[in-house]
Amino acid sequence: MMILKMYVTMFPVILAGIMNMLFVKTKLYSKIKFPIDGGKKFRDGKRFLGENKTWAGFFGMILSGALSQFLWGFVCLKIPEICYIYFYFDNTPLFNLAAGAAMGLAYVLFELPNSFIKRRLDIPSGKTVGGAKGCIFFLIDQVDSLFGVAAVYAALYPMPFWQYILYILLGAVTHIWINSILYAAKIRRNL
Repeated sequence: MMILKMYVTMFPVILAGIMNMLFVKTKLYSKIKFPIDGGKKFRDGKRFLGENKTWAGFFGMILSGALSQFLWGFVCLKIPEICYIYFYFDNTPLFNLAAGAAMGLAYVLFELPNSFIKRRLDIPSGKTVGGAKGCIFFLIDQVDSLFGVAAVYAALYPMPFWQYILYILLGAVTHIWINSILYAAKIRRNL
């Protein structure tokens, strides 16, 4: 039952990630995508973050998070005990918008260090590499944002450290599974 409650709690972030992935495939996105790093380079001559980290995607994830949690709140009205955050907070539209935006913000902020490091290691934006480096960054790509999302959950309700880690593991498995589906549907270019 605990795993089910964790998935119910995480569902808005999962949905927000899918919504944002679909958003970045739209014509609107292609017209408003401006890189967060503004094309600027670090002292090593390489981009700070690269082309794929854009303000549109950044704010798109925050908005998607807020909208997903807002909608999920209506789903959970009849059974609030199935979602951990409603043990401690009232399921209100304002709370859901704020919590969802916080989760979206944490998601995108915790992705940025990974992008910065990958540019230092000459891994192109949106690309994968082979070998040990590729395996390591495949795993990091699955969990980087989850550290932030799990931190938001930990701020919203008391949890033991092992549950924080379990959120990251469950999120990583779910992330791989959803990315596989999106890749097969040709929505993602790589896993």
